[in-house]
Amino acid sequence: METKWSNMSCRRVLLTGFTLCIVLVTTPCSGIDIHADSEVLIQNGTTGTLRCSFRSNEVVSSTTSVTWTFQSNQPDNLFYKTPYTVFYYSNGRGFPGHDVFKGRVQFIGDINKRDASLQLSPAQFSDNGTFFCDVKNPPDVTGTPARTELRVVLKESLPQNNMAVIVGAVCGALFLLVLIAVAACVVMRVMHSRHEYEGCTSLESVSSQAPKPRKKVEVNLESSRGPNPSGPVQGPVIYAQLDHSGSRSSFHKMEPVVYADIRKN
Repeated sequence: METKWSNMSCRRVLLTGFTLCIVLVTTPCSGIDIHADSEVLIQNGTTGTLRCSFRSNEVVSSTTSVTWTFQSNQPDNLFYKTPYTVFYYSNGRGFPGHDVFKGRVQFIGDINKRDASLQLSPAQFSDNGTFFCDVKNPPDVTGTPARTELRVVLKESLPQNNMAVIVGAVCGALFLLVLIAVAACVVMRVMHSRHEYEGCTSLESVSSQAPKPRKKVEVNLESSRGPNPSGPVQGPVIYAQLDHSGSRSSFHKMEPVVYADIRKN
């Protein structure tokens, strides 16, 4: 009997432990995760945003509340020793905190979207310090408030916007590429026109140096001379002066005599 009772007790203990493990694993933990920017820089006199978001396993309801507190990092400030509430949101309504922030803080979040962001305008140098964002969403009420270090600086102290530099560099590179492409097109067109002009010049020089074909001129002797006369054609006549006296003193006694009659039949 004792052995049987001991076996039953062991079984009950094991079954109870197994049930507890299942319950602990499957039951969601009641807690809330809150997130915010670790550091925010705002120019003095301008509007800045302190972002805050949360995650909760429970459905957001009218009982969800948001509390923003502030603790200064300046020893002579009123909020240096302990945090002070600067804004409180609950049941769809916002309530400003201390008079120093009254009229300068505004709730711009959306609880249904798990957004609990706060807007600060205008920012002052006295706002340098730590802002805490705490959200309660019953029964998720256990969570660590998110903290944001706010630095209010002059415009010269703000970091340069690298995006503008990158965009300018890209635009300059594209403009340079377009110029190179246009210049290349112009050069290619000029080279092509010069090549065509040189080709035409060389063809003209070759054609001018080539021997011109001789024209066959057919001379029609019959047509140029006209119809042949029926009678003989007199050829050239040669004249000579003859001395009949035989003496040297008779040089001037000459007469023309037909010496020869040359004709080509």
